This record gives sequence, C-alpha cells and structure tokens, in this order.
Amino acid sequence: MVLCPVIGKLLHKRVVLASASPRRQEILSNAGDGARTKDASLMVTSSPVVSCRLSGREHSVFTGVAIVHCSSKEHQLDTRVSEFYEETKVKFSELSEELLWEYIHSGEPMDKAGGYGIQALGGMLVESVHGDFLNVVGFPLNHFCKQLVKLYYPPRPEDLRRRVKHNSIPAVDTFEDLSDVEGSGSEPAQRDTGSCDEKAQAGEAGQAAAEAECHRTQETLPPFPTRLLELIDGFMLSKALFTACKLKVFDLLKDEAPQKAADIASKVDTSVCGMERLLNICAAMGLLEKTEQGYSNTETANLYLASDGEYSLHGIIMHKNDLTWNLFTYLEFAIREGTHQHHRLLGKKVEDLFQDAYYQSPETRLRFMRAMHSMVKLTACQVATAFDLSRFSSACDVGGCTGALARELAREYPRMQVTVFDLPDIIELAAHFQPARPQAAQIHFAAGDFFRDPLPSAELYVLCRILHDWPDDKVHKLLSRVAESCKPGAGLLLVEMLLDEEKRVAQRALMQSLDMLVQTEGRERSPGEYQCLLELHGFHQVQVVHLGGVLDAILATKVAP
Repeated sequence: MVLCPVIGKLLHKRVVLASASPRRQEILSNAGDGARTKDASLMVTSSPVVSCRLSGREHSVFTGVAIVHCSSKEHQLDTRVSEFYEETKVKFSELSEELLWEYIHSGEPMDKAGGYGIQALGGMLVESVHGDFLNVVGFPLNHFCKQLVKLYYPPRPEDLRRRVKHNSIPAVDTFEDLSDVEGSGSEPAQRDTGSCDEKAQAGEAGQAAAEAECHRTQETLPPFPTRLLELIDGFMLSKALFTACKLKVFDLLKDEAPQKAADIASKVDTSVCGMERLLNICAAMGLLEKTEQGYSNTETANLYLASDGEYSLHGIIMHKNDLTWNLFTYLEFAIREGTHQHHRLLGKKVEDLFQDAYYQSPETRLRFMRAMHSMVKLTACQVATAFDLSRFSSACDVGGCTGALARELAREYPRMQVTVFDLPDIIELAAHFQPARPQAAQIHFAAGDFFRDPLPSAELYVLCRILHDWPDDKVHKLLSRVAESCKPGAGLLLVEMLLDEEKRVAQRALMQSLDMLVQTEGRERSPGEYQCLLELHGFHQVQVVHLGGVLDAILATKVAP
C-alpha cells in the first residue's frame, strides 16, 4: 500500500494525540494500523455551527495541526515543530426550521465541536464538499501524511531535477529504508547527499544551484497567498453584485420559477453570454440557485437584494455603485490630500458638501435617502432595544432622514413621541418612505438645519450616523447645540460604527473610516474618543453597546453644570 511507508514510521515511535476527539482517534488508528498519532502532536480544530444562517450557504471548516517531534541529543530534549492547517468548503442544502429542530432533538449535534457530524446524520444536511472529507470529520489525514513525507523523506537531488512534487504522497519506490538510521533515536532519517557531492567535484555547470535545491523543501517556501489573491479580486465580486442589482436581476427572479439565462437576458436587454456569466458568478457567491431548470433567487436574495424587500439593501448598493465606486477611483488623491474627492468626480468646486454632492438633484437626493433608509432599517430594531429608553417620553432624531429609526422607537415605546428633524428638501421626500402603520400618530417631521436652526425640544436626542460625517470642529458645534437644548437628565443616543481603541481590529469600521475620507469631511471614532467628546459637553454616564451588526450604540446623560 502506498501510504504504508508514511504511516509506518509511526509504528516505531511513542505517539501522543493531544485531543480527546474519538473521531480523530479513529481516523489515526485506522490509518496507522494501531498508531495513535504523531510524536507529541497537538491538533486544534475549529468547526462550523449548524444554524438557519448556514441554510443554502457554503462555509469553511478549518483544522490546525501542530506536529511536535521530540528526540534526545546528549541527554537534552530537542524538539522540532511542524504546523499546517487544512480548509474544506461545505455547502448546506436549503434547510427548513422543522428539519433543523428535528436534527437538534436527535441529540447528535451535542457532542460535535461544530454542531454537526458529516459522517453521521449531519450528512443529510450537506449538499456538497470541496476538499478533504476527513477534515470535516475531524482530522486532515492526507495533509498529515504529506507533512510526514517532508519530515522523514526530504526531496533528493534527482527528485528535484525530475520535478517530483513532494506536496503529494510519493510512490513506494522513492523511499529509503523504513526504519530510522541506527542510533538516531527518534530523529528523522537523513538522506545520502553523495550524488550532490560527486557532481560538485565533477564541476558540472549549475551544480551550485542544484546543491541549494537539494535542501529546499516545501517548508522553506512561503505559504500560498490565497487570502491576498481574494483581496486583489474582491472588487470584481462587488461590481458583479452591483451590476446584478442595477439590472434588477433579483427583482425579476423573486418568487418566480427558475428561468434560463436567455430568458433573463431578453427581459433586461443584455447579451446572453454576458448574462450567463453574471448569473454563474452570482450563483457561486451564494446569491442564486442554479439547477437544470435555470436560475432562481436564494432566500438571501429575496430578502436583501430584491428592491421591494422589507430589509432590502438595494438602496445602499445603488449608492455604492453610482457614487462610492467612482469616488474610490480617486483614493490615492484622497490619501495624499487628506480630503474628500467630490470636486474631482463632479469636475467643479464643492462649497457645501451635502447640497453640492448628495442633494444636487431630486434623483441624487432620493438615491442618498434610499441608501440611508436601507442601512437604518436593517439595524433599527437593534438600536431601539440596545438600552431601556422607556424613561423618555419624547425624542428628536436629528438628521433622521426617512424616519426609519423613529418608527422603530415609536413601535418599541408606545408612549414616546418622536420628531424627525432634517433639511426641508429631505422632509419633502420623506413621505415616499412612510408606510401606513399604527405608530404614525407618534411621529412628527420638522424641517431645519441642525447647524443653524433651533432643535425641537425633547428628552432624548438621537444622532444616528451623523457625527462621522464631520470633522472635530463641526462635531463640537453640533454637540454644543444639542447640549444647550437638553435639560439635566436628558439623554443623547449616538449610533455609529465604532473603531477599536487601537484601530487595528474592527475591519468594517476601519474601512468605513477610509470611506469617510473619500466621501465626507469626517471619520469613524472609537468609544474612548466619543466619551471624551461627550464629557466635554456635559454628557456623562456613558454606556456603550456593540450591536453585533454594522452599527454600535452609545447612550449618555446630560448632567447639571
């Protein structure tokens, strides 16, 4: 058997498996004919969790393995560590809630690190596996064998000249004697390098390079930059999604039977070949289902990508496609100059950022409002319930745009009267976003400029995604105006994307801060920075809640001077 020379090395050693997983023990025992695992090995696995969110989606299973080879040299312990990880992509079928509960009640997920066992009942949930099946079970046996090859059988000069691939498991005839070199204890066997020396003595051309290659193993090569390549091409995926939304592909397929690429292309007036490629990448991204009958929406597409969905992100996607995408072509200028790039995009000087760039026409104003509406609506329930606001009988959503957050506050707190305060042009169009709901009587709209006009009276003021648009001087000006309108005990609710204090972990917020550089005069800030700003204006008892989505919430109370 081809694997015997590899696993056979374990039979002569004391092997420790640093894991209590019975599945890993079974895999290693079966493969090693009784071997328990590698010399003092440490294996750590991270598995997925079964949930409704994985229904119809692809997720990755990662297993990290460390092989610690121990030997004795001159009565001293010597160790060599070899580390690797394996990724396997697993796609779940579309799962009903009833099926998930039935699986949970079976008791099988309870002793599984990832919540499902693909080798047992969990296999019913899985549609496809790309990669090492045993990695999903618990241990990447194939990759483990390759590591043993590198540890005990480094490539010979003749292998390198023949371009033998040592990231695969070699044939039996490429191995030396299976036993360790006599007297070497548990040290890996060393190869005879005489062939390299003989050719060096013969003075053959290029021998120096061959000598260096003799000792070059896969461990000396850098890891393949998979993640980096994904980042390099990431903009293509975004643009494919944007284009599908602009062509209303997801609207066309919503609640419809599967359709062929040619039929979709005909309805949206595109080429068949172009549409088919667009549909294929959307299916690969998990946005569409592709079957023999044609293409259809996933649940995600129906909920978030169709323009008429309750939680549709179509508005923010169109804003990013039509404006943000173009602004980011000037990112280098923004980095060099430290300012937004609307003047380059518009080809003219921008005096008033919002009036000249975002509100220059009814169309661009509506596009901006749809973008804000979709993001706020997505998170409004989390924001409204982040803190207990029942002590406030009135609230003013400063810069509240379409009133999406105001409606959620009114629904959550029936005795609260909420005023949406924004520019006259915004208030005029806000009626387009007003559904007929019982909370309508609690919500009022008032027109004005929050930098110039008096703010409506309220016990709670809300600034949702407002402060990040402005530099510190204007933030101080706005907070000062809010503080002047507050009585002691009044509250201020800030809703923003919060940076971590060291500005290196919160990737989404860091990316948003770069976006603010290109688009506005502002930036994202950390909880500590917001606390300092608030305390300067008499707001204390600062509480922070990370909402787990795209936004976070801060509540502070105005105290008497």
